[in-house]
Amino acid sequence: MKLRLALCCLAALFHSLVASAGPLEEQLTTYAAAAKIANPAFAGFSAARGEKLHTTRFALGKPDTPACTTCHGSDPRSSGNTLTGKRIEPVALSASPGRYADPAKVEKWFKRNCNEVLGRACSPLEKGDWLTFVSSR
Repeated sequence: MKLRLALCCLAALFHSLVASAGPLEEQLTTYAAAAKIANPAFAGFSAARGEKLHTTRFALGKPDTPACTTCHGSDPRSSGNTLTGKRIEPVALSASPGRYADPAKVEKWFKRNCNEVLGRACSPLEKGDWLTFVSSR
């Protein structure tokens, strides 16, 4: 009887945590599940790997956008600029709290930016690492 009560309490707690998760947390959960399928040894996302992804220069994407920093700059808390000079809001969650509220929009920009910078789609691990990085700033 006590075990059953404890399990019910844990289930209620888990439900309340899931219900209070926002779109970014839900998206990270989705990426984590996909990363775990791709690599059963997946142990979580890393802000350090996300920062490395953000600053690395890649050779297979478009020559004029070799790194995320080309448009977004080195400091994710600062605004960036497109190649045509259009202002880009900061990617850091602390500077743009509502930026990742729409999962479809996040996917749209990952699709476009990963192909332009990396020359391929980003993996769920890379997406989760990068979101973890910008969430930590």
